[in-house]
Amino acid sequence: MDELFVKAADWASVICYAAAALGCVYALGAAWAARSFARPQPASAQARVQAQAYPAVTVLKPLHGVEPNLYANLARFCAQDYPSPVQIVFGADDAADPAIGIVHQLVAAFPDRDLRLVINARRHGANRKVSNLINMVGAARHEILVISDSDIIVDRDYLKGVAASLDGPGVGLVTCLYRGAGAAGSWARLAAAAIDYHFLPSVLVGLKLGLAEPCFGSTIALRRNTLAMIGGFEAVVEQLADDYALGTLVRGAGLSVAIPSTIVAHDCTQKSAADLFRQELRWARTIRAVDPLGFAGLAITHALPLALLGMFFGLVQSGITPGAALVIAALICRGVLQIELDRAFQLRDDFYWMGPARDVLSFFVFVASFFGRAVDWRGHRYGVRADSTLACYGEVES
Repeated sequence: MDELFVKAADWASVICYAAAALGCVYALGAAWAARSFARPQPASAQARVQAQAYPAVTVLKPLHGVEPNLYANLARFCAQDYPSPVQIVFGADDAADPAIGIVHQLVAAFPDRDLRLVINARRHGANRKVSNLINMVGAARHEILVISDSDIIVDRDYLKGVAASLDGPGVGLVTCLYRGAGAAGSWARLAAAAIDYHFLPSVLVGLKLGLAEPCFGSTIALRRNTLAMIGGFEAVVEQLADDYALGTLVRGAGLSVAIPSTIVAHDCTQKSAADLFRQELRWARTIRAVDPLGFAGLAITHALPLALLGMFFGLVQSGITPGAALVIAALICRGVLQIELDRAFQLRDDFYWMGPARDVLSFFVFVASFFGRAVDWRGHRYGVRADSTLACYGEVES
């Protein structure tokens, strides 16, 4: 039995070391992908965008509750520098939702803007956000629709970049990469770092290798006739990853999904370890549900935890030296990746000391995501079926 245990530990160590080495290669490849993505557009493309006749746009903002920076984040959409008409439709499914008060403040602060509030409790399916969008879309006055989550931070020229990209040949939908923004508290900063240094590089590598076909709730811009062609929002009202499902339907209709150089930010406001874990577990299980093979491949992105695991198993027989070398290599490669991401996307530069803790936490979430299919989302618990549709279990106890 002892001999069998030693052999098992030895094999586990070798597997972890090999995966950690691949993780180091991945980190360097992701650094190269970040540098490549951030290169400026050719002068001809810039000239085309500057000459663009921008169409009128309706922004759909589904709301649920009051996040810490909700007013400021929504106000950025109201203050867009855009040469054509912009309508913003806010939607709530509960007349008592405190977010409605924020909308009234915005209406008072921006009297010259076309702002509309829709309150409608009708449910069309398990996904409450999509039900909200179905109720809201009837109030949209313009052909171009831009859907964006309530916790997204944008620059003043955001709509210009999105509208110009949607005008590209064969483009049916535009989505945007996003970075993390979490200035208040360690848990929020850890959440932002997960987006910046784990999620973002994995998307960049997937795009470079042609393995990823993403569509993000940070931005979904499409024409009304495109939405009608794919069956409307009703086509994704049972889906957990409604954004990903919309992108899949648009691609299935023979159109492309464009990802411009316009980068937005996800406002991270987690105040506790429980908040952080719940959200990251939901994200991980969502990715696992829509792309199980791709999600399993993310195992190699955890170079540092894998090197530490290999060193732990290696203590049984081979000693600490190989693992220590890989731990150092993983830290160096991670540092190179962070530098390139910081440069490419103007991220913060004060996070390095928390990096190893973030890596270990991300690995823990990755492993935990395989144990169960339930997710907590906006105060409700859902089960995720094999086809990525939702089964509502009820409200989450606070």
